[in-house]
Amino acid sequence: MRAVATTDYLAAPEDLASWLGVPATDPRLLQALAAASSRFRGAVRHYVSLVEGDVTVLDGNGKQSLFLPAAPVVSVAAVEVDGETLTYLTDYEWSADGFLRRIGACWPNRLRCVEVVWTHGFDPVPEDIAEAVIDQARAQYAMRPGVTSMTVGGQSVSFGAQAAIGVTAQWTTAVEKYRLNWGDSP
Repeated sequence: MRAVATTDYLAAPEDLASWLGVPATDPRLLQALAAASSRFRGAVRHYVSLVEGDVTVLDGNGKQSLFLPAAPVVSVAAVEVDGETLTYLTDYEWSADGFLRRIGACWPNRLRCVEVVWTHGFDPVPEDIAEAVIDQARAQYAMRPGVTSMTVGGQSVSFGAQAAIGVTAQWTTAVEKYRLNWGDSP
């Protein structure tokens, strides 16, 4: 899995800053935005942002089609099977949805036998993703970790906010729209 760069957010810090009324360079704002971006990437099971020249090694499945582990696919620069370079439209074809299909053959039924050099992801990030991430980051920014309540001498005092951050309908809709279903068969 690709590590998230601290500047590779799925929404602009300036957009979150306008909601929170703090500078876009505020460390807590940036931490909340990074956490929300990571959470979204984990929920949809792919990186989301544009990744150019990614090298991915796949397991063959003995079938005509493989799923690439991200979408949308922007381009496929090279495909090799066991070190042998395949030719586009003669040996394979691909779709933006992440299918890599052999032409006139099947992929070998072996582990780690297919290497793909490809570009995938969004540039810019779709607005519905950015809005869901900002919403989540706002909730994370507002959360105050620590004791939620304490009773001393018959008096109760609360410290901090919620213990966990839930999700909104907007978040759920965006995740469902962009999630990859790796368990499906091509």
